Amino acid sequence: MRTVAALAFDGMSVFELGIVSEVFGLPRPEFDRPWYELTICAEKPGPVRVVGGATLHTEHGLDVFAAASTVIVPGVPGVRSVTSPELIAALRAAHAGGARIMSICSGAFALAAAGLLDGRRATTHWRYADALRERHPAVEVDADVLYIDDGDVLTSAGSAAGLDLCLHVVRLDHGPSIANAVARRLVVQPHRDGGQAQFVETPVAADPEDARVARSMDWALGNLTEPITVATLARHAHMSERTYLRHFARATGTTPIRWLIDRRVHASLPLLETTRTPIEAVATAVGFETAVTYRHHFGQAMRTSPSAYRRAFQQAC
Repeated sequence: MRTVAALAFDGMSVFELGIVSEVFGLPRPEFDRPWYELTICAEKPGPVRVVGGATLHTEHGLDVFAAASTVIVPGVPGVRSVTSPELIAALRAAHAGGARIMSICSGAFALAAAGLLDGRRATTHWRYADALRERHPAVEVDADVLYIDDGDVLTSAGSAAGLDLCLHVVRLDHGPSIANAVARRLVVQPHRDGGQAQFVETPVAADPEDARVARSMDWALGNLTEPITVATLARHAHMSERTYLRHFARATGTTPIRWLIDRRVHASLPLLETTRTPIEAVATAVGFETAVTYRHHFGQAMRTSPSAYRRAFQQAC
């Protein structure tokens, strides 16, 4: 999967293209292994106008795009725009040829138009999720996650979530140590916890009660191995359970138990990536009562099992 092609289009923001360039385009001689070869393509070779009045120029068209081993659609001109037959054909040809297909933000609409998301779980920016469901009912749209890895087709949420997805791909290809090193170069977290719900717009302003909720969450993160209930969290926030649940949902967009399960699952990832600690011990180390419960919640969050996740990343090292 060394050759990577990203699609540029008129009117695009260069942020998403910059994410792809930072992760896949910069040379990484310090890793002492073959790195990616990035090519920026366009539907028609030549000038591409971008936000801000600038223009980039590429000599590469859809033939080069479809021939890459990893192809990335960083967005589309508009979620109501029609994907060109030429781009649809290129995406289908790339997929048929065994390429890994990725999208960032609204790029999922191009993948859906090509039929590559039919019967699959996929994501896009939370603002566009309803439009994707409406236009492509065969797609199982999940607007609660930052990215989805469905094997040979991967989709990410809003623009910055593309960075989470790109680091995930590096982790798949080169292992957690190198992915973590790339994340450190970029000064970002190797694993960003949570989903899109925490970024959904809310008209309610933060207040002192939200700060108390935040302190209870900090306490929980430092005590994941302890039995933690809503009553426990509410007590640390000096609130009634009913009041705590209301303020927690307003501050985070989710429930305390769902948030806690998510944090425990993500706390287990380094143990799976870098140790051979038995799954039962991993479950206990992050606060799950049983390995069965841990496997259940891990599967819901990561769409794979802890053992399969460990094999994927440790084999990549």
